[in-house]
Amino acid sequence: MEQFPITDLASLREELLQAGLDSWQVAELIGSFLAARGYGVSHADTRTVAHNLNLLCGSLQQMQTELERIALPM
Repeated sequence: MEQFPITDLASLREELLQAGLDSWQVAELIGSFLAARGYGVSHADTRTVAHNLNLLCGSLQQMQTELERIALPM
């Protein structure tokens, strides 16, 4: 799978950290991020990732790995 550009990941993480969203909104934002890049995604998977605080606070590589895990090629 193609990696997401680091600038896109950094922007997504910054938005997630600063927006003050609840977990449902975080899941929607993650789903929108993936859909905008041509991937499908399970709503259950996005909710699981949204609850994983390590995704938001961890490295961009961790975020990359999690998004690649849940992204479904269309």
